[in-house]
Amino acid sequence: MTIKEVSERYNISADTLRYYERVGAIPPVTRSSSGIRSYSESDLGWVELAICMRSAGLPIEALSEYVKLFQQGESTVLERLELLKKQREELYNQKSRINETIDRLNYKISKYEEALNSSEAEWFVSSPFNKQ
Repeated sequence: MTIKEVSERYNISADTLRYYERVGAIPPVTRSSSGIRSYSESDLGWVELAICMRSAGLPIEALSEYVKLFQQGESTVLERLELLKKQREELYNQKSRINETIDRLNYKISKYEEALNSSEAEWFVSSPFNKQ
């Protein structure tokens, strides 16, 4: 597949694909004899991994480190495992913060809905920082 086809398939820019390759977030892409990128199934797997991890908020540095370790072979399995566990823990923490924010928003929304349904205009002038 060409970079244009990959870009369209995954709805990301060709510049992003080049960037991922340049910073090591994906291994170097297979190239034709004329130097044109020709994405193999293996390359596409790396692109999918990068897109998935980045969309979850994984830092580009962590992704690049994972790729580097992977390329070093079996001797880095434990390091890769630890890196993935660390990133998973950070995502769980982020998820917890997001859930707290959603709960807070749901509470605020319910209060606005209650106020609108009961014509309690006073509630609207209270501090937005209170948990009311």
